Amino acid sequence: MVMRRRELLTVAEFCKEFKISRSTLYEWIAKQTAPKFSRLPNGQLRFDRSDVDDWFNGCGVAA
Repeated sequence: MVMRRRELLTVAEFCKEFKISRSTLYEWIAKQTAPKFSRLPNGQLRFDRSDVDDWFNGCGVAA
């Protein structure tokens, strides 16, 4: 069985991609509106690219 390596984004990479501040991301996490993430043993967060893409594609567009 071949294991596929996932692309994991750091908090800094996520914030840069979406042009938001760290504080905004942490507000989204607190409100449970951020994409799924994993917490490493050292407390750092990682966002799986496929979860981020799914989350973004599910965001509604204001009319």
